[in-house]
Amino acid sequence: MTDKTFKAGDRVKWDHSQGTTTGKVVRKLTKPTTIKTHKVAASVENPEYLVESGKTGARAAHKPTELRKA
Repeated sequence: MTDKTFKAGDRVKWDHSQGTTTGKVVRKLTKPTTIKTHKVAASVENPEYLVESGKTGARAAHKPTELRKA
């Protein structure tokens, strides 16, 4: 388990193919779930975070190692 933890409302940034995006953490995911058609294999041991882009409002799951405090 990683020591990178975030809470709902935290401002974060992450990298993707077009550069860096900023947004906010919506919630911590600790069980498998589906976002649109993408399956997220989150668990208590390997949590992921549901984040919302500040620019587009799109939501996606990210591993804590991909996120940085903005």
